[in-house]
Amino acid sequence: MQKPLLTVSWLLCGSLCAPGLAADYDLVVYGGTSAGVIAAVQAKRMGKSVVIVCPDKHLGGLSSGGLGFTDTGNKAVIGGLAREFYHRVWKHYDQPAAWKWQKKEEYGNKGQGTPAIDGEQRTMWIFEPHVAEQVFEGYVGQYEIPVHRDQWLDRTNGVTRNGGRIASISMLSGQTYAGRMFIDATYEGDLLAAAGVEYHVGREAQSVYGEQWNGVQTGVLHHRHHFGAVKKPISPYVVPGDPASGVLPRISAEPPGEFGQGDHRVQAYCYRMCLTDCPENRVPFPKPEGYDPQQYALLLRIFDAGWRETFDKFDPIPNHKTDTNNHGPMSTDNIGFNYDYPEASYERRREILREHTTYQQGWLYFIANDPRVPADVQSEMRRWGLAQDEFPDNGHWPHQIYVREARRMIGAYVMTENELLKRRPTPDSVGMGSYTIDSHNVQRYITPGATVQNEGDIGVPTKGPYQIAYGALTPKRGQCENLLVPVCVSSSHIAFGSIRMEPVFMILGQSAATGAVMALDAGQAVQDVPYAKLRERLIEDGQVLEHSGPGAGARAGVDPTKLPGVVVDDARAKVAGVWKESQASATWLGLSYRHDDNARNGQCTARFEARLPTSGRYEVRLAYTPNKNRASHVAVQVQHAKGQQHVAVNQQQPPAIDGLFASLGVFDFAADQVAAVVVSNAGADGHVIIDGVQWLAAAQE
Repeated sequence: MQKPLLTVSWLLCGSLCAPGLAADYDLVVYGGTSAGVIAAVQAKRMGKSVVIVCPDKHLGGLSSGGLGFTDTGNKAVIGGLAREFYHRVWKHYDQPAAWKWQKKEEYGNKGQGTPAIDGEQRTMWIFEPHVAEQVFEGYVGQYEIPVHRDQWLDRTNGVTRNGGRIASISMLSGQTYAGRMFIDATYEGDLLAAAGVEYHVGREAQSVYGEQWNGVQTGVLHHRHHFGAVKKPISPYVVPGDPASGVLPRISAEPPGEFGQGDHRVQAYCYRMCLTDCPENRVPFPKPEGYDPQQYALLLRIFDAGWRETFDKFDPIPNHKTDTNNHGPMSTDNIGFNYDYPEASYERRREILREHTTYQQGWLYFIANDPRVPADVQSEMRRWGLAQDEFPDNGHWPHQIYVREARRMIGAYVMTENELLKRRPTPDSVGMGSYTIDSHNVQRYITPGATVQNEGDIGVPTKGPYQIAYGALTPKRGQCENLLVPVCVSSSHIAFGSIRMEPVFMILGQSAATGAVMALDAGQAVQDVPYAKLRERLIEDGQVLEHSGPGAGARAGVDPTKLPGVVVDDARAKVAGVWKESQASATWLGLSYRHDDNARNGQCTARFEARLPTSGRYEVRLAYTPNKNRASHVAVQVQHAKGQQHVAVNQQQPPAIDGLFASLGVFDFAADQVAAVVVSNAGADGHVIIDGVQWLAAAQE
């Protein structure tokens, strides 16, 4: 096992620097996240003086805070120092001493779409929290990078500017750090905000950047983190069906907002817990201070409705441990209790963190101990406990909460879903991402039908790896000339749902530091760094800026935007029930199609809506992928100007129009009324497919 190389100067800087002394550096990195450490290493490799100043006591942020089941996406686009990090993890686990609680050959080698251990590439993508922290500490020790811990930026008066540049930053401790360049590597974006750089919190409306998946997404149910995943509707009221009895805890009585509109809400946070079922290393789940079993009354109703997937995201990491993540309608995500966190005071943030800890520890304790929990679920939970050899200075609880989003800079270039889905090119690539566009739930609300539902969970695959623009790391010209932001990057809410992965933060940390050093050497603003020279250096240092190899593009379906008439893909349908995404057929419309998994329960519906350009007669066509296991009489309802028409579609038969569409008939439509087609699995005798609907003016036939 590699041990950190601890130099005297590095050790002393954590505690003995004189208060108020203005230390002077080429680069000041604020934030001890994975991006912060990697940025500092890159600057030191390029011959510059650098310091990490951070409120953290532990380096690595979430990478060392429990997220060991890495969200890799396509690992081929993870290069540079980020890949070196995973190589150093591999070196640790390549030694027998690393396997204390489990034999290496017994480890399942499961990763997110890739083997955990890639011996050929000498990388390992899955790891224990303390191993990641050792790697980060090893970096700063090897490169003799001073780290000033437990230093909190004075967010009111702590940024001193000289014209368009930051001259120094001051901490609440009184310590001041002068620098020529600065990087904000925090999850919250505190430095960029204190420096007066423009930013956004919450979801933008769909209209702001022309996006489909941004804004309020009521009725859009991806993954299985919603109440359509249980077998029956659940009442939100204390007495089921009786609004006068009051609303159960952890359900909002506020309206969810209009579909597609922006709001102040952010993705739910949670702690990525490291649990173990190894008796010798297991600590029983503690009963948290302030524990209230009534907070989990909704969870009992979910169990009573048949939910048995509690342990589906107990993802295995080495030594009989887990990286435990949210899964289901009411899991570890503390939905709706973090809205003010991004801009809250330090004290208010501590209150929010305490509340999240109480909720999540209480969730574990409740399932393991409350007699009302189903016996099969409870007995399984009692096998697990906190890992005794992880987070020993914090009660074996992660020191870093999963801040899935906070502030996002509005910089020189804003990344949106349009770049991620290849609808338009990305300029000046400084790194790549590839993970699914993934937003966790934002709110839990009461539907018009008086049932409880979650909203905001979105999972949309990108069309292979995508590029990230250098302009997304820099403020707008004129706002700040010597600041780069590799974590709270300039992006929309929904684009950040993919960019926010830890490997990407490390990639962008390296690129941000490279840009800072090049700007420093040339005496330029960070916005003026010549991209050709920046690109040359990034490639020289192993960064991947473009990709055309395996996985470069998702399997292509028929592009709905290139078809005549008005076409609505299944991705834009308003759905209820559980629909599963697939690309198993030979062709389809858009990115994929969906099926009801042969549920035959009458609970799966998909509503396709369109505003037609003119009134008149239109042929309506339904897209589906045929197979012998499909339903032979799928219930379809066409809603038109004169009423509605019910049509039964045999999805076992190939569609007659281009092998993609089946005609539902010709109907009259009014331009001032919504045209709609509703597909249901009621009465189905096989899989029901939804792929898209086309309205084609009869005169164009």
